[in-house]
Amino acid sequence: MKYSFTLKYQLGDADSDHEQIVERLFEAGCDDATIGVGQPGRIALAFTRESTDAWSAIYTALRDVKRAIASARLVEAGPDFVGLTDVADVAGVTRQNMRKLMLTHASQFPLPVHEGNPSVWHLSDVLAWLMSRGGYAVSVDLIEVAKSTKQVNLAKEARELEPRVTRQLSALVA
Repeated sequence: MKYSFTLKYQLGDADSDHEQIVERLFEAGCDDATIGVGQPGRIALAFTRESTDAWSAIYTALRDVKRAIASARLVEAGPDFVGLTDVADVAGVTRQNMRKLMLTHASQFPLPVHEGNPSVWHLSDVLAWLMSRGGYAVSVDLIEVAKSTKQVNLAKEARELEPRVTRQLSALVA
C-alpha cells in the first residue's frame, strides 16, 4: 500500500548545496519523495512510499533521510498539526460545520495541542473522534499515517524533557 506524508528538516551549515542534497537523498532511497528547498536552511520531503503499514513507511523514510543527510534535524512530520479548516477539508465538511461540532460536543471533542488563535489539534485525534461518531468518510489509511506522524512528533519533543520532569509530571498531566 502507498502512504503519503511529509518530513520537514533543518539542515546543518555544511549542507547548503541543494543539488548535492537531492542527489544524496535519491541515492539513499528517497526517490519516492518530492523535495522542496524554498526556505534557507530547511528542506521538506513529500513522500508517497510503498510499505506494509504507515509506521514502516515513515520509519524507513526517516532512516533514509538521516543516512543521506546526517546533520538534518527533524522539524516536523505530517500530517499531524491541523486547524479546523484542515480537518473540515479532510472530513468533507465546511469549517463552520466543524466548528459547530467542536462547540456542540465541547466535553468530548479532542483537546487542542495549542489553544489560541488559531487552535491546533493532532489530526489523528480529531479523525478518530469523527470516526467514532459515524457518518464521516475518513480514510483509515490517513488515520494510520496521522497516528504515526503524531508519534514521531511526540517522540522528537520528548527527547528534550529532563528525566526528573518526566517523572514528576507523568501523573499530573494525564
